[in-house]
Amino acid sequence: MAAVRPLQCDAVAFNASKRELFTISSRYKSMQRRLGVQWSVQSMSGTLSLERLERVRLWITVGPREQFTASELEVLKEYLDGGGHVMVLLGEGGETKYKTNINFLLEELGIVVNKDAVVRNVYHRYLHPKEALVSDGVLNREISRAADKEVKGTFEEPPGNDPKALAFLYPYGATLNVMKPAVAVLSTGSLCFPFNRPVMAFREGKGTGKLVVLGSCHMFSDEYIDKEENSKILDAVLQWIMTDDAGMNGTDAAVPAISEYTMIPDTQVLSEKLQLCFQHNEDHSRNFTSLFDMSLFNFSSASLPRIVSAYKELNVKYEPLHQAIRPNFEAPLPPLQPAVFPPIIRDLSPPVLEQFDLDEAFPSDREDASNSTDDNFEFQKQTPTFHDQRDAQSILSSRICNGVCSMKAR
Repeated sequence: MAAVRPLQCDAVAFNASKRELFTISSRYKSMQRRLGVQWSVQSMSGTLSLERLERVRLWITVGPREQFTASELEVLKEYLDGGGHVMVLLGEGGETKYKTNINFLLEELGIVVNKDAVVRNVYHRYLHPKEALVSDGVLNREISRAADKEVKGTFEEPPGNDPKALAFLYPYGATLNVMKPAVAVLSTGSLCFPFNRPVMAFREGKGTGKLVVLGSCHMFSDEYIDKEENSKILDAVLQWIMTDDAGMNGTDAAVPAISEYTMIPDTQVLSEKLQLCFQHNEDHSRNFTSLFDMSLFNFSSASLPRIVSAYKELNVKYEPLHQAIRPNFEAPLPPLQPAVFPPIIRDLSPPVLEQFDLDEAFPSDREDASNSTDDNFEFQKQTPTFHDQRDAQSILSSRICNGVCSMKAR
């Protein structure tokens, strides 16, 4: 018979007997301060027993890295049946990585921590892909209500707003397999892989204690508890465990929005174990044509006589098929043209010829006299006057130039 736990106990015990990854003195001080406001927090080391758990209201193990004995698992089972509350937090890789056997207890209660990892396939705000930001992972609207998110409607009616607006950071965690009577309350959402798989589950028996299983022990650590809305989720979980005010929505609990767990081959391991297609050489016949099985793909007219006789039996006029139905051959692709450009041929340069001024080479007599007069006129303007020279030649030249200038001026 399970031991009956006193109703006045108010202690919260963090297990430290299995080399837990986190303890109240190591990276879980923020959670200790939150719990210490209403309850006394203590660390529990050594072998578990009902006598030691008698005054404990909530027993928590965060990332155990050693195996529990069969007697300890039986003690925890009796502790739950007696009304005690248990909270189990593990991480990526599940039991295989942490080398524990806590799933032996959880399997009997409908929850199993898988040996996988949750990664976000779209980068957003956090660099490491295993620091998965989930913005649409709330499976039960009462989690949003407990986290002070406005949820319209009654307890069993559809909510007026989107209850998935509660965002949380799920770092280095694994997925869960949840079976009734356990209830999945958080999932990986649609942007993390595996898609829409449970990551947190509640289990409450009739007249027994409550069980909470979370696939990430880093989520409530000092490093991540203040990221996104992780602290609100912790408050909602503690409210559900430690009080009777919070409940689960029956509609969401009956049909949670989760997907099937699909296994895929481990391509990394398979790539390291390459094998040849033919392990042994077989003796083949020298007649290689006997190796072909032509009966698999062939065209035969053996059934044609029976088909022709069927026309007579059915009193149908026999006509060749190509006359009854005109074939329509469709080309799978349009005619192709080479995607090239015609060559650009460089033209030859024109021949080098001497330049001639035809007006100068072939002038008329009148144009020649006019050009000569223009040249003399320009020369006269540039040459100095001969007023200082009084000889006959200078006077004659001056008179001729003045006369030509006056004629040109008219």
